[in-house]
Amino acid sequence: MEYVSPEGLRLDGRRPMEMRQIRAEIGAVAKADGSAVFEMGNTKVIAAVYGPREVQNRSQQMNDKALVRCEYSMANFSTGDRMRKPKGDRRSTEISLVIRQTMEACILTHLMPRSQIDIFVQVLQADGGTRSACINAATLALADAGIPLRDLVTSCSSGYLNSTPLLDLNYVEDSAGGPDVTVGFLPKLDKVTLLQMDSKLPIDIFENVMQLAIEGCKAVANYIREILLENTKQLEYRRGL
Repeated sequence: MEYVSPEGLRLDGRRPMEMRQIRAEIGAVAKADGSAVFEMGNTKVIAAVYGPREVQNRSQQMNDKALVRCEYSMANFSTGDRMRKPKGDRRSTEISLVIRQTMEACILTHLMPRSQIDIFVQVLQADGGTRSACINAATLALADAGIPLRDLVTSCSSGYLNSTPLLDLNYVEDSAGGPDVTVGFLPKLDKVTLLQMDSKLPIDIFENVMQLAIEGCKAVANYIREILLENTKQLEYRRGL
């Protein structure tokens, strides 16, 4: 199948280096300490953060830093397949772990010892790049909850199809079986906190594909900063500052 036309356009009309449209909204869950909805094209994710709060299971309490917990799930209606996904299946457990480890890299946990932070992420619509969208939603939700962060961790994926590096894969491209790279990035610190790749790539091509994903992460970070700034202005306006 041809994923990039001779004119250099992808199946959804994007250029190889073009991201899908991103949208975000803060404060989607009233009861949570922080929450956000994040959309990358047709992929839509909601994240809610509770904490820092008292550790529920005392045996897990850490005296020098906060305990970070993460739960990832997919809504049964998110893919359009009539398939009930059992809670706690292996993929969900693995993605929960990936999100938790990525978030731990940016949360200043040592400032909140003997407490716990719970991150809940749910995919409402899945169209490729759900892992990246979850990390971006969780970052916004953590910032909304006022949890101290080293930097905003953002994520984006890229792939290699028809001998062309492609940015921000949708479901059809993701399912094509080509190599795809998911990167989590701290833009101010210029550090990679997450790197996952399916299948193999020659090192020179891999560097190009990874760099493309990092550029995507930087674009997401700029957008998230705009959203947070806009949110802060609205809060100041409401308080009459």
